Amino acid sequence: MNELKFLNRLVASLEKFPGVGKKTATRFAFHIVEKFSEEDVKAFIDALVSTKDKVKHCQTCHVLTEQDECEICQSPVRDHSQIMVVKDTKDVLSIEKSKQYNGLYHVLSGLISPLEGIGPDDINLDSLAKRAEDPVVKEIIIATSFTPAGETTALYIDKIVSRQGLSVTKIGYGLPAGGDIEYADELTLRRALEARKKI
Repeated sequence: MNELKFLNRLVASLEKFPGVGKKTATRFAFHIVEKFSEEDVKAFIDALVSTKDKVKHCQTCHVLTEQDECEICQSPVRDHSQIMVVKDTKDVLSIEKSKQYNGLYHVLSGLISPLEGIGPDDINLDSLAKRAEDPVVKEIIIATSFTPAGETTALYIDKIVSRQGLSVTKIGYGLPAGGDIEYADELTLRRALEARKKI
C-alpha cells in the first residue's frame, strides 16, 4: 500500500540484512509496528546506535571490539607465535567457541574475488604482511573457506608472508568444500585444525 510510506521505508531498511527478502522484511516491520511497545522501540534504536558508535575494528587484528585493541591481542596467556587468518569476526567467534585454538587472529574483512570486484587491496592483507615480519610469529594458519575465493586468498597470503623461519599452513579438509567456518561444529573445527598442512 503506497500510503504506508514510513512502513515501506522500514521494510526497505530491513531488506538490507543478509538473507532477508521483502516478505521477511515486511513481517519484521509489521511485528515492530504492532507488537513493540514504545520502550521496546527506544531500546532497539538505542542498541543500534550504541553498537554502531562503540563497536570498531581492533587496530592490530581487525576483529570487532569495543576497545582500540581487542582482549585476544592484549592477552599475555595467548600464544603470540601463531596467527590464524580468517575472513571475518564471525569466524573468530566460532573458533573461540570450539576452545581448540589459543593463538592470535587476523581478520581479513573479506576474500579476494575478482568476480565481485574484490582485490588484494580491498582486504586487510598489508597489515598481515607487517605482522608476519615480527620474529615472534612462527606460524600463519590460513583458515579461509574451501571456495574459489578462499583458495585464491590462501595462495596470495602464502606469497606475501613468506620469510625464513615462518611456517604457513592451511586448515585441513575437515570442512566441506564451499563450507564456511562460522557454521562448523566444534569437532569439525578441531579436526580441521589438527589436519592443517603446509601450503
